[in-house]
Amino acid sequence: MRIKATFTLAVTFAILVALACDQALAIAGGSVSQLTVSADNAGAVATYDPAGSTESNTLFFQSLGTNGRTCDTCHRESDGWSIAPTHIRVRFAKSRGKDPLFRSLDGATCPNDDVSTIQAARKAYLLLLERGLIRIPFDFPANSEFSVLDWRDPYGCSELTTSTSGVISVYRRPLPTTNLPFETSIMWDGREPDLQSQALNAILLHEQPADPPTTEQLNLIVTFESGTYTAQIIDRIAGSLHAQGASAGPIALSQEPFFIGINDPFGGNPTANPFDADVFILYQGWHDLHAVSPARASILRGEELFNRLPMTISGVAGLNDVLGQNAIVGTCSTCHDTPGVGNHSVNALFDTGVAESGTAGPPLFILHCDSGSLAGNVTQVTDPGRALISGKCADIGKFKVPALRALSARPPYFHDGSAKTLMDVVNFYDSRFAIGFTPRQKRDLAAFLRAL
Repeated sequence: MRIKATFTLAVTFAILVALACDQALAIAGGSVSQLTVSADNAGAVATYDPAGSTESNTLFFQSLGTNGRTCDTCHRESDGWSIAPTHIRVRFAKSRGKDPLFRSLDGATCPNDDVSTIQAARKAYLLLLERGLIRIPFDFPANSEFSVLDWRDPYGCSELTTSTSGVISVYRRPLPTTNLPFETSIMWDGREPDLQSQALNAILLHEQPADPPTTEQLNLIVTFESGTYTAQIIDRIAGSLHAQGASAGPIALSQEPFFIGINDPFGGNPTANPFDADVFILYQGWHDLHAVSPARASILRGEELFNRLPMTISGVAGLNDVLGQNAIVGTCSTCHDTPGVGNHSVNALFDTGVAESGTAGPPLFILHCDSGSLAGNVTQVTDPGRALISGKCADIGKFKVPALRALSARPPYFHDGSAKTLMDVVNFYDSRFAIGFTPRQKRDLAAFLRAL
């Protein structure tokens, strides 16, 4: 076990970290090859690596390209294996914009942006610095059912030669490269068939290698990524998330059973087991205690709200239309159904309205459906989502349901970083589905999400 010496917190917090690690070791039932702990905004996040891989023996931390980048450049352990703008800004300041993260090909709003001065570079890397967004260029999909009526791109990086040809640039958050044994949809738009393909294309696009990585190299990277489990282990107020019968943290997470379709509420479960809305039971051990701190009580209430508070789900493409039901009474766990993890247990992408909400700012695309069952529809989105892969109108605005563990380490949220905090996420869904959360319910649900 090693604990990262990156804390600037009080000695009492360091003691809490040590206690949490001791409890994690006890839960593991033996020695732990590698358990690393890093401070985050809510307390501390931990990664458990049963195989004991280290930076010296995995290609994840080694450059395979020509621009100085590694997988670790955009997937930092301390950031829940994604990247957080607070740390991005520190890297920019320390390197004066020369850290390998800051490469114009995808880190800037457009590859031809001026980065000749620190002031110009700060403007060019604005979306990366503020939201942790990486530019992804897409060729307009062949045989698309839709065309572009109009678009507004202040960065000038979408180059449409006609309404159905050219390049569309979108800006997205790097997904975590941890907890991958539970993944069903790879990438926000589900475009990669497997992790080897994802690793290959990420290296080719972001590291600019002289030669493609070998199959052996890709397998080593995927083996490392698939062997790490990450979750919150300390809450700054509630303390250890293992205490008094709780079962949070990465070691317990690594022991969660999983198969494609597990607990799917819409018929994808290959077993005869019915859907169980209690997707998270991390804090049920606190339920029957005679005394529990207010912070822990809030987390417990939030977990119960996530599992059980009913809402009417409507207008979600990929769900309501596919099932032929205009309204579905469900809970948060209806879509976040994988037990203990919170992603969707089958490969299904949904449009919950994030790309249509207007909160992401520019660019903006106005799409017209020219053919298919949705012919005549006009949609305004900041990112067409899965439709950039399939060309289908039904896929406009669709994105994967991400896993929810280690959220506190990797703000902001949604594919576009439009939700700065977890309370912003709660407020978005409260408005989107007219749930009617009370102020206390919002606080409790956000407290629970921070403790994942």
